[in-house]
Amino acid sequence: MPVTKTAKRALRGSRAKELINKLTVGKLEVAMRQAKKTKSPEKIGKAISLADRAAKRKVIHKNKAARIKSQMTKLMATKAVVKTTPKTTKKKVASKK
Repeated sequence: MPVTKTAKRALRGSRAKELINKLTVGKLEVAMRQAKKTKSPEKIGKAISLADRAAKRKVIHKNKAARIKSQMTKLMATKAVVKTTPKTTKKKVASKK
């Protein structure tokens, strides 16, 4: 246990920050899991946003945020490839006047 007054104050502050950081990381992990499961653009966008926010607040390292964003964009690319189907082109017939 801390002995000095400033050490006690620092302990209170670090405990509060620890709770906030755990909540941030928890939300990020849940968003990543949902994005990987559903592969919807909304969920992927939310996970990317939370990764950026966590890196900005220095909860996670910026390179880890970059890795997460890369994984999420790859999910979006695979979803787009699977979803697209070849479309038939229709020719317009010019009308005579």
